[in-house]
Amino acid sequence: MSDSVVVKSDLVNEIHKNLGLSQRESKEFVDLFFEEIRCSLEKHQSVKLAGFGNYRTRHKRARPGRNPKTGMDASISERYVVTFRASNKLREQVKNSVPG
Repeated sequence: MSDSVVVKSDLVNEIHKNLGLSQRESKEFVDLFFEEIRCSLEKHQSVKLAGFGNYRTRHKRARPGRNPKTGMDASISERYVVTFRASNKLREQVKNSVPG
């Protein structure tokens, strides 16, 4: 299994190649796409991408914890976290894919 990583510039290059947009337009498109997702999540709105999955925010309450370096007790403050749940279609495609 490969440890390759897809980065934002890879997405920009694919859009440039497949849609014929300029590099600048492709970068603006990718930036705008992710900005819209970020803004929605910041407002605690779910983001549903058909055939891909759902992003949503989840509130986590404050709780006691432990500093793993020192072993000392610590307090973990309340916060929101982003969760992702892959769609059944994406799960099936990944499950049935051949590495390489």
